[in-house]
Amino acid sequence: MNTAPQETFLGREFTIVREFDAPRDLVWKACTDAAHLAQWWGPKGFSNPVCEWNPTPGGKIHVVMRGPEGTDYPMGGEFREIVAPEKLVTVTGALNEAGEMLFEILHTMTLAEQNGKTKLTMFSRVIKVTPGAERYLGGFEMGMTMSLERLGEHLGQKTEPFIIERLFDAPVEKVWQAISNRDQMKHWYFDVEAFRAEEGVEFDFSVNCHGENYRHLCRVVEVIPQKRLAYTWRYEGHSGDSLVSFDLLAEGAKTRLKLTHIGLESFPVQPRFARENFQQGWTQLIGTSLKEFVETNERHD
Repeated sequence: MNTAPQETFLGREFTIVREFDAPRDLVWKACTDAAHLAQWWGPKGFSNPVCEWNPTPGGKIHVVMRGPEGTDYPMGGEFREIVAPEKLVTVTGALNEAGEMLFEILHTMTLAEQNGKTKLTMFSRVIKVTPGAERYLGGFEMGMTMSLERLGEHLGQKTEPFIIERLFDAPVEKVWQAISNRDQMKHWYFDVEAFRAEEGVEFDFSVNCHGENYRHLCRVVEVIPQKRLAYTWRYEGHSGDSLVSFDLLAEGAKTRLKLTHIGLESFPVQPRFARENFQQGWTQLIGTSLKEFVETNERHD
C-alpha cells in the first residue's frame, strides 16, 4: 500500500467509528481544545510540541508531531464547518520543508450521545495529492486509529494536565543545556546533584514549603537531545505519581518550550497539592526564572 502511485489515493475514503465511555460535551472538548488535543493526537509514543488548533470557520491548524526517535512531522490545514457539539469538518495534510501541504484530506467528524456514552464517526476523503504524498497516505488509517485509541485513554483521565508554554529569545542549544545540565539547573530550578539526562537515571531534591520539607523522587524516562526531556515526579511519604515533560522547538533563533505536568489528580486531596500551587510554581520557574537565565548573555558553568 505504501508504494502505490499517488493517483490511486485521490478520492480514497476512510470511515472509522469508535464509542467512548464519556459524555459528548467532553469528547467535543477533547477534539477541539488544543490543550486536550496535544495529549492524544498522533500514534502512541508521539508528542505534539506545537499544537495550534483554532476551531472557528477558516481557523488555522498547525500541529508538529514528534516521533519517539525525535523526528518532527508538521501538519497544516484549516477548519471548514463547526456545529458544536455534533459536527466538525476540517482539512488537514502533511507539510513539506517549504510549509506546503503534500496532500489534503477532508474530515467530517460527527458525535452522537447514547446512554451517557459517545459514538464518534470519522469520515475522511483524500481530495488532493502531490508527488511524495503516498508515503504518508499509506499509513493514514492506522495512524488515525491509533490516535483515537489514545483519545479513549485521555478521556479516562480525571483531570486536565497542566501546560505552560513560553517563547525564549535564545537558541535551542542554550535552552536544552539549561534544562538538562545539573550545574546550570541549579541557577533557575533546584539543586539536583544526582541528575543526568539519561533514561533510567533516578534523582531527588528537597523543597521546604511553609516549614515542611518535601522530598521529590524522580526518574528520567525519555531523552531526545535538544527536543524532549521527561521524568516521573512523586513525593516521598505521599501517594500519587506524575510525569513532567519539556518539549523544545526552534523558531528561527528563538526557542518555544512547552512544559506538561500530567497526573496531578493522583496526589492527596490536600491544599498543599492543589493544582493552583503547581500553576504558580511552574509559572515562576518557566516563565520567569528560566526565561531570565537563558536570555542573559552571561555564561554559567
